[in-house]
Order: sequence, then C-alpha cells, then structure tokens
Amino acid sequence: FYAVLPFLNYQEKRKEEEELELFSIIFCCNSLLPLLLLFRPFWSVLIFLVLIGGSSSNSVLGMRIIAQRVKSASVTVDGKGVVSDIGPGIMALVGLHEDDTEEDLKYCCRRLLGAKLWENEAGKPWRHGVKTKQYEVLCVSQFTLYGTLSKKKWQPDYKLSMKAVPAKDLYDKFVRQLRDAYGDDTKISDGIFGAMMDVQLINDGPVTIIIESEPTTKNTNISNEEGKEEEKPSSSTTTTELS
Repeated sequence: FYAVLPFLNYQEKRKEEEELELFSIIFCCNSLLPLLLLFRPFWSVLIFLVLIGGSSSNSVLGMRIIAQRVKSASVTVDGKGVVSDIGPGIMALVGLHEDDTEEDLKYCCRRLLGAKLWENEAGKPWRHGVKTKQYEVLCVSQFTLYGTLSKKKWQPDYKLSMKAVPAKDLYDKFVRQLRDAYGDDTKISDGIFGAMMDVQLINDGPVTIIIESEPTTKNTNISNEEGKEEEKPSSSTTTTELS
C-alpha cells in the first residue's frame, strides 16, 4: 500500500490539474462569447472585404494604353486604304474602362506624352519624350484590352470595357487632349473608331509600355520637363525592352 501511495497521490493531483484547465477554458469561452456576438457584424464585413479583395486583385482599375516605340506605323481600313500613318514615334492602343472619366484622360495624356522612351543627345537612354523629339503619335481605339476569357468555353468577355457610344465621345476627347497638349495637330493621328482595322508597325527595340490610370493617382501632377532626371518607374507604368 505504501509503495503505491505516491502514484495514487500523483494521479489525484493530475486529475485536479486537468479539471482546473478545463474550467479555465470554459470560463474564457463564456467570457469571449458575448464579445464575439457583439462584434459579429464587424467580423462579417471583414471576411467579406477579404474575399472581395482577394477576388479583385487582378481587376482593371482604369483607362489602359499599350504604347509601343516604333520606327513607323500605319492603319488601313477596307475600302478606304491607309487612313493614318506615322514615322518614328508612339503607336498607342487605347482602351476605355466602363468607369473612366475625363480625369483618366488627363492622366493618361500626360503620361503618354511624358514617357521618356528615347535617348538624349549624349546617348543616355530614357531621357527624351515624343514631344521633345518632335516625333508622332498614332492612336487606335482598342476595347479588346479589357477582354477576359470565360473559364468553361474560353470565349472573350468585354463587359469591363465602356459601351460604344460613351466610349467614342471619351476617345475623341482624348485625341483632342493629345493634340492640345502637343501643340501640333499634325503630330497626332488616329484610326477610325469602331472600324475593322489592319495595323502595321515596326517596333523599335522592341519597347512597349503599359499605362493605366488609377483612382489614387488621377490627380497626380506629372512634370514633363526634359531637363530633370528621369522619373522613377511607378506601379502604373511598366516598361519592357527586349534585345
């Protein structure tokens, strides 16, 4: 009996400790339950925002332009022949998002004309923009920039792009803004909105950048002074150069 007494005492002590632990857990749960119920709407909203944020991380935020540095480019329309052509400059595919406003136009206009895609007289790359070089810009409306493929049939869906009537109005305003900002109407050309066009170009580099307007950057002041140091790349402009 005396040999097993320490073991019995240990078992009894261990049982008391387990009961105390269980009591502590129950007490904590009972204490937190009212708080969880009180803030249940908050947790529901938080979970909803997390889900929405995760599902929309790749969504388009605004106006989109695919700009290519070219040696030459032209647009041909059936029955009309070549409607526009340029020499050295920028070939710009312009897509309008369904939520775009004139603020998006202003932002992308400054970016497009201010993009420093050429070297300066000293041979330093990325120092001069299209306006400083007195080069040309050819714009082509491109709603398919917002195309997404369905998961099952892989058919393109363009629901994010602006409808044709308001899109034509904004696109025409964008072209006018480019001409006004450049100061020479002959330097800005475009295709025919809504037409089936054949686009030919010789990409110089090749160099291609993606310009997108964003809600947080719509009112950002972009300086186009060529005497300043090259602007640091931002998240809304991506430059690609291949050799």
